[in-house]
Amino acid sequence: MIDQRYGRILSVSSVKSLIGTDQDYIAYCASKGAVNMYTKQLACEWGKYGITVNAIAPTFTRTAINSFQLDDPVFYKNLINRIPLGRICTTKDLAYAALFFCSDAVEFITGQILFVDGGLTSKQ
Repeated sequence: MIDQRYGRILSVSSVKSLIGTDQDYIAYCASKGAVNMYTKQLACEWGKYGITVNAIAPTFTRTAINSFQLDDPVFYKNLINRIPLGRICTTKDLAYAALFFCSDAVEFITGQILFVDGGLTSKQ
């Protein structure tokens, strides 16, 4: 990328990089906060090469890892009640955000973290 003087770097963060929880998430939250700072710092260092560096930070998206939580009706209801759009993130939502950040539409956007969260972090 540096030799080509062009590139797109996209990291995956989480809403948990911005908001805490009362569960045992210290390592997860801290590591996602680090992803955000990595994104911002690398954007500063590599912008001169024409490389944009951004991140997407989703809320819950159904995966094999978290399906046990999302299959719990009480957990699910409490979660979507906190999200203004009233649903969890889908893989399609993430794909659209990723396509945007990997396209030429972001040639002047770098160092940004896009919270793909249905408004969750706005409501907290």
